[in-house]
Amino acid sequence: MNNFTHNSVLLTESINALNIKKDGIYIDGTFGRGGHTLAIAKELTTGKIIAFDKDLDAINYAKENLKSDNIEVVHSDFANMYKILESKKLIGKIDGILLDLGVSSPQLDDKNRGFSFTGDNPLDMRMDKTQDLDATGLLKNSTEEEIANIIYRYGDERRSRIIAKKIKEFQLDNDLNTTKQLADIVCSVVQKTGKKHPATRTFQALRIHINSELVSLENFLNSSIEILKKNGRLSIITFHSLEDRIVKKFIKENSQAKQVPKNMPFLNVDEVFLPLKAIKKIKPNKNEIDNNIRSRSSILRIAEKC
Repeated sequence: MNNFTHNSVLLTESINALNIKKDGIYIDGTFGRGGHTLAIAKELTTGKIIAFDKDLDAINYAKENLKSDNIEVVHSDFANMYKILESKKLIGKIDGILLDLGVSSPQLDDKNRGFSFTGDNPLDMRMDKTQDLDATGLLKNSTEEEIANIIYRYGDERRSRIIAKKIKEFQLDNDLNTTKQLADIVCSVVQKTGKKHPATRTFQALRIHINSELVSLENFLNSSIEILKKNGRLSIITFHSLEDRIVKKFIKENSQAKQVPKNMPFLNVDEVFLPLKAIKKIKPNKNEIDNNIRSRSSILRIAEKC
């Protein structure tokens, strides 16, 4: 969600990847604070961009700061993109879709949102503050086993079981409702290695689960090919291996013919239709990482509809 500065290499590459036509229709699935949206809009004349975001702060920012006839901002998770574009009769008419996944810099920087483990702030983590489930409610109403499974599945945290146990022990005598309380619990169990904070994996896991981030990504990808027109582009920036694995698998399955056992009859490769063509994968360079440490794990993957 627009984690990059305006002179970001990956921001530029992700925009260039769309092969923008001046009269085209484009989608920014993660508006954030509009960095990508504005960069695309600058390339358009009679074209249009539709930007999605489920964060009301982002939508309110757009209403206050964007005054452009060729930009439309929609308050919705990008997982609902197909349904919304269908209502606008735009299925199969989109020239390019860009996603900048994960938590946005404004969300991280706003301590009251509860995404950061620094400080002593409300344990929230909702990208869409209109939804009911927040991190405090999740940890209060989930069993020890459920918490452990979430932390392991979405954070790959090896000490997930004991973290979950410590959380439930803490809740016997206390309300667990601040980021500092949770970070302290994790730090009592996980030793610091390198520059990464011990609570990084746990906070990531809870955030992903609360916001259904991987489910949203899969739902979007499953409808994205139909949304795009011929030669339309996908330009997707991921920030951790779980996201990237899903995007990589989707592009591979739709751009590479499946291997078949030897001596088995199969169609000539020219007769096999594959809906996507993988274009390239781009990682941030050293200068970009030095200027923005949050970009260090990012990967841009680009594909084109055949």
